[in-house]
Amino acid sequence: MERQIHIEPVTRIEGHAKITVFLDPAGEVRDAQFHVTELRGFEQFCVGRTLWEMPGLTARICGICPVSHILASAKACDAILAVQIPKTAELLRRLMNLGQMVQSHALSFFYLSAPDFLLGWDTDPATRNVVGLVAANPELARKGIRLRSFGQEMIDRLGGKRVHPAWAVPGGVNQALSAEDRAWMLERLPEALATIQETLALFKGAFGSAQERGVLSEYPSLYMGLVRPDGAWEHYAGVLRLVDAKGKVVVRGHDPSRYADIIKEASEPWTYLKFPYFEPKGYPGGMYRVGPLGRINACDRFSTPLAQAELEEFRESSGGRSGRVFDYHYARLIEILASLEEIGELLADDRILSTDIRAEAGVNAREGVGVHEAPRGTLIHHYWVDRNGIIEKLNLIVSTGHNNLAMNRAVREIAKTYIKKGKASEGILNRIEGGIRAYDPCLSCSVHAVGRMPLRVEIVNAQGEVETTLSRD
Repeated sequence: MERQIHIEPVTRIEGHAKITVFLDPAGEVRDAQFHVTELRGFEQFCVGRTLWEMPGLTARICGICPVSHILASAKACDAILAVQIPKTAELLRRLMNLGQMVQSHALSFFYLSAPDFLLGWDTDPATRNVVGLVAANPELARKGIRLRSFGQEMIDRLGGKRVHPAWAVPGGVNQALSAEDRAWMLERLPEALATIQETLALFKGAFGSAQERGVLSEYPSLYMGLVRPDGAWEHYAGVLRLVDAKGKVVVRGHDPSRYADIIKEASEPWTYLKFPYFEPKGYPGGMYRVGPLGRINACDRFSTPLAQAELEEFRESSGGRSGRVFDYHYARLIEILASLEEIGELLADDRILSTDIRAEAGVNAREGVGVHEAPRGTLIHHYWVDRNGIIEKLNLIVSTGHNNLAMNRAVREIAKTYIKKGKASEGILNRIEGGIRAYDPCLSCSVHAVGRMPLRVEIVNAQGEVETTLSRD
């Protein structure tokens, strides 16, 4: 008889999910599925609200990545206003997005994933966490906490609060950067740079070879991210690029506002997370990856020297582009370094202190798309409005959604590698979870229904016995 292994809940991620591993009669892995078990309704209850509310409203999708939604939403609203925002507003938005990159990547690496590979995959789960990391390496943990705090404080000083700042608005931003806050950031930037360089050296010392980084499986896919017109790494503007597993450009410079020409969405009855795919290759063959690994595989280079040197070393050790799931961690560290370098460049630009930060306009278009790179990958907000700016329809494709096909592939490949004859230790199950943690999913952001979703309700009595089951297919 076939049987199943359930991992529920998946731990050390943002949101609620489970993994089901399906075993054949011989105990070998037949398939594995990553189920997202929570549902958000933002694409429904935002209908009828004004475009002016959208940045603040969609920020409430998540408490970890509100900055990402605020910025993507504001960009979609800019398109509806048909305005070019002031240059200082763009610089400030870029600065906040980089602060978000730093704090989110530091959270993922130091708090959620480092306990696995710095303490050991088979370590007692009671200590395989950030508390155990603090006990084992207090200096590294302290520096990681301070690095994340630097990014959070940047967001606070720009937007007035660390979570859900009502700052990026249609047409620009609503608060300028003070000279005092710029000085604070510049004063603490060297410490942050030193921390990430030390962490990169530690990581490469432990996992320098491609073989060592193959622990969470390796498989080919397409990779997508924004790049600048010259092919350099980008996080706020630019064009969409897709490359294949060898780095060959598949889509060179696609207008982000026309994402729907190449990206379609599918759904499955066993999860609330949509399955975006590259339309020319169909579903599910059009699997692609976004996020840190997607971006550094898609770009030609970094525009800052330290990150570029790290990219060259990464590609030399990888033999070019990397399909290793574990390399999401490596790419995440390189992106922190690139973000800190670009923060220094932005703060050195005196235009950053200008108070010309917002363009005023009314509704000039009935549709707008906002695309930028969130820490976890490409984020798309697409709004349709009436002539008064009331939302008639919206579509959100969130970073984690882009990676859904790839995450399901990861759990299947890792399970097949480690589970033999139906035997699975806690450490093996942790490796399967680790495949999901590498992608750093934000499930609260990502779950948006397509069409009529299945529903199953069980009514249970006081003894825990199921009395009635109601279902909708």
